[in-house]
Amino acid sequence: MFKTFVQSILGRVLSHFRHDETDNSAINSRELMIHVTTGDKKRAGTDANVWLILYDETDQSTECVKLNRTLKNDNERGETCSFVVSSGHGFGHPIKIEFWRDSFGLGPNWFLEQIVVEDKDFGSKHIFPVHRWIQADKHYVIHEYDCCLPQEDDHQEQRRQELKEYKRMYQYTQNIEDGPIQIKQLPEDEQFSKEYKWDIVKCKGRFLLDTKVIKWTTDKWESICDLKNVYKRSLGEPNCLEYWNEDRWFGLQRVQGVNPVLIKLCERIPENFGVTSEMVEPFLDNMSLKNALEENKIFIVDLAILEGISCKEGTRLCAPLALFFLNKNKELMPIAIQLFQEKGPQNPVFLPSDSPTTWLTAKMYYNNSDASYHQACTHLGFTHLLMEGVVICTHRNLSNSHPLFKLLAPHFLFLLAINTRGLDKLISPGGWVDKTTTIGRKGMFEIIKKGMDKWHMNVQGIVPNEIKSRKVGSDVLPHYPYRDDAIVIYTTLRKYVSKVVHRFYDTDEKVINDYELQQWRAELVKDRKLGGCGLLGVPGSKNNRFTNTEEVVDCLSAIISTCSLGHAAANFQQYDDYAFPPNYPAILYGEPPKDKLPLPENDILSRQPNKKTTLDIMVITKLLSTRSTNSLGDFECQFMFHPACVQALQEFREELSQISRQIKLRNRTQAFPYDWLDPEYIPNAISI
Repeated sequence: MFKTFVQSILGRVLSHFRHDETDNSAINSRELMIHVTTGDKKRAGTDANVWLILYDETDQSTECVKLNRTLKNDNERGETCSFVVSSGHGFGHPIKIEFWRDSFGLGPNWFLEQIVVEDKDFGSKHIFPVHRWIQADKHYVIHEYDCCLPQEDDHQEQRRQELKEYKRMYQYTQNIEDGPIQIKQLPEDEQFSKEYKWDIVKCKGRFLLDTKVIKWTTDKWESICDLKNVYKRSLGEPNCLEYWNEDRWFGLQRVQGVNPVLIKLCERIPENFGVTSEMVEPFLDNMSLKNALEENKIFIVDLAILEGISCKEGTRLCAPLALFFLNKNKELMPIAIQLFQEKGPQNPVFLPSDSPTTWLTAKMYYNNSDASYHQACTHLGFTHLLMEGVVICTHRNLSNSHPLFKLLAPHFLFLLAINTRGLDKLISPGGWVDKTTTIGRKGMFEIIKKGMDKWHMNVQGIVPNEIKSRKVGSDVLPHYPYRDDAIVIYTTLRKYVSKVVHRFYDTDEKVINDYELQQWRAELVKDRKLGGCGLLGVPGSKNNRFTNTEEVVDCLSAIISTCSLGHAAANFQQYDDYAFPPNYPAILYGEPPKDKLPLPENDILSRQPNKKTTLDIMVITKLLSTRSTNSLGDFECQFMFHPACVQALQEFREELSQISRQIKLRNRTQAFPYDWLDPEYIPNAISI
C-alpha cells in the first residue's frame, strides 16, 4: 500500500508535466493503448481525476498514468476514451490493473464499464471488465477477465466490502401483501439507458397517435364488424380476426396462445365436473368417454385457483373447467365447459351442440378467466415478480467478479427498472389493470398471492419437467408448438450454462466451498418474512446448500430460461391475443350464463368493453408486444470475457441460429404459424 500511495502522489504531481518531459526509459519500453469505457447510465460520466497502474504476471508495474486530460471532456456517459502509457523496461503482459479517482469537479461520480489494454507490439488486447460505480479515493484491483470464484480470489476483502455496499443498495420489500419480493428503492445502476427509455416513450407516443385517427360519435360498438374495422386504420389487425370464434382456434390457444402452460392430460373426470359420457360422446369420433380417457385423448384445464377472487363491479370472474378432445385429425377440440367449480343446475356444462351464441359466450368466459390467470401468474407473477427477487438476491450475494454473476447479468437487463417504472404504473390504483381487466388490481394481487405457492423452480422453472408434470409429451399431444420450441431452446440453453459452470467448478468440492454461491442459494429459499426470496423447489440439499455442479446448472438454467423464453412466450403475443376483445377478453361485462337457453347474437357485443377501454387495451398490449432489445445470446452488455465463456457463448449462438432456421422452415407449412419462441424474437431479459 505504501508503494501505491507514493505512486499516487507522484502521479498527481507529475501528471501535469509528463507531456513536456522526455522519458528515457521509453527506449526500452513499448507503448500500450488504454481504452476506458464509461457506462451508459444516469450520471455515469465523471469530472474527477482518474489514475491507473498496470501489473504484469511478475507483478512488475507501469508508471501511474492519469486517465483524463486538462480541458478535455473525458470519461463521459457512454463514451470510450483512449490514452497511452509506456510499459517500462521488461514489462510483460498486463494481467491486473489498479485504478482510483478523486472527488474533483461538479460531477465526480463514475460508472466504469471496462478498461481494455491494447498491446500493439504483441497484437493482443487485455480486457478488464469493471461494471462498477467507482468511489472517491478507493483503490480497485481488477484481474484480466475479472472472473474467479471467491475462495480463489487474492482480493476477498474487496469483494466482501462491495457486497456489503450492494446489500445496502439492494434491499427487499413486499409491495403485495404476502406476495413476491421486490426492490425497496431502485438503485442508480438499474435505471433505463437513455436510448431504451426514449424508445419506449416513442413507441407509446406513436401508438397513441395511430389510435387518435379513430373517430366515433358513441362509445359503444355497433357490431362485431364495426369493432373489426378499427384495426385496419390504427395498430394493425391481430392474427385472430378471421377465426377467433372457431372451436379449432379455441383449442389452439391452449398450445400456442399467450398462456400455453395450463393444458394437461385428463386421466379421470374430476368429481366436481358435471360432464357425462352421454354429453360428450357425439364429439369423440365414435369413442366412449371411458375409452377416450384410457387412450389419452382427453385433456383438461382446471382454473380452481380463481375461486373467490375479487372482480370489478359489473363483472363476474369464473373459475372454470374445460375439457378437450384430440380428434382423428390430431386437432385439440373443446367438448365441454363448466364455468364454476361446484356442479349443479345453476352451473351447467356447456357443449358445442348448444346454440352457437351460448357456446361462444361460454368460451369467452372461459378465456376471460384464462386471461386473468395469464396476466396475474403466467406473465406478471411468474416472470416479472419472481425474477425481481432473484435479481436482488444475486446483487446482494454474488460479487461482480463471480463467474455466475457474469453468466446471469445479461438476463437481468432493465428488469428492476421495468417493474419499478413501467409495471408499477400499469398496476397502480386506477391504472391500466384497474381500467381494463375483470379482476382489477385487487383481484390480480389475490391471484398472485395464491400462485406463489404453486411455482417450484425444479418443476415450473425447468421446461422438460414442467411439460412432464402435465403429461403432455409429444407421444400424447402431437401438435404443441410451444412445448416443442421451449424444450429445444431450454436444452440448448442448459448446455451453454453447463459449459460455463464446469469451467469454474471442475469438482463438486469447489461448489461446496463457494461461500458466495451458498449464501446466494440460502437467501433464495429463505422465508420472505425472514429476509429471503421464499422460492420453492430450488435444486440442492435440504440443508439449503448446493452439493454438486448439476444442481447449480439446473438452478441457473431455470432462471435464465424464465427471463428469456418464459417471458417471451407469455408476453409478446399479447396484442394478437388481447387486442380484439372477443378473442381473449381481458374484461367481460354482465353475468355469465347460468342456463343453456339460446342467447341473441348481440349478446356477444353487449359484454365487450366500450371503445375507450378497447383502445386502452390495444395501445398497452401493442407496447408490451414490442421488442426493443437484442435477441437471446446477443447481449447488450458483455460481462463474460474469459476465453472459455466466450467460446461457450459463440457455440450457444450458433445452435440458436440453427433452431431459428428450423422454426422458420416449419412455420412455412403451418396454417397457424407459431414464431413467438423463434430465438431471433426472444430477448435476453424481461425488459418490457
